[in-house]
Amino acid sequence: MTALDPAGEPLPLVAVTRYVTPLREGGSLPGVVEAEDLGTYVCKFRGAGQGARVLVAEVIVGELARRIGLRTPRLVVLDVDPAIARYEADEEVQDLLNASPGENLGIDFLPGAFGYDASLPGGGEVAAAVLWLDAFCANVDRSWRNPNLLVWHGDLWVIDHGAALYFHHAWSGGVTDPDRFARQVWSSEDHVLAGRAEGLDAVDERLSGVVTESLLREVIALVPEVWLEPVPGAETPQALREAYLAFLLARLGTRQWLPGADR
Repeated sequence: MTALDPAGEPLPLVAVTRYVTPLREGGSLPGVVEAEDLGTYVCKFRGAGQGARVLVAEVIVGELARRIGLRTPRLVVLDVDPAIARYEADEEVQDLLNASPGENLGIDFLPGAFGYDASLPGGGEVAAAVLWLDAFCANVDRSWRNPNLLVWHGDLWVIDHGAALYFHHAWSGGVTDPDRFARQVWSSEDHVLAGRAEGLDAVDERLSGVVTESLLREVIALVPEVWLEPVPGAETPQALREAYLAFLLARLGTRQWLPGADR
């Protein structure tokens, strides 16, 4: 069962009808798929080596990006029937499909989009908002090596948030201390937009009024239960949601993570 969004509706659950092609740029082998709603999506698979926590980060940070006014592709939950694996010649793709039955993450495919090339639609304030989001969520994967930015119809779009919220990868031994994450300094040294951000203090003031406990609860609630794998100290999906909320609220209450902030 998928979780509800603030309007009381789940992320759409859509059945995959055809696997089109793998995307081999990353390590997790996402694939382009077609679905029953006639949409085309980038599918990130629950059975990939990085596991379900990457999908959790994609939903929480992607939906947070949307709510602070950044453009990011629409998310759906893709229902994968492993039976489609029989039509795939690539054994690696077959294994991935067979390891990912049921609910996986779908990201709306943006046809004709091209990678960020130092042009900056939206200007320095948009760059500052991206920098703020990445600092708050501790995203370590938006450098020139891998910008994870697209330009589509003249607008800047942020994608691929799976490297954020790194703290949950330490939860296999038990939920850790939110205050440690709250105090963790985030470096903007390699960030692709670090030199383009303008008015970061004003953006911080504005977004601090937008990102509330209520909003964080809303985006965390969107994560499908099946991706919330139990860990010591948080053995149920609801307990895990509360753990994510505690970490993000603790972070929101500090500013050590904000580039240039007084510490």
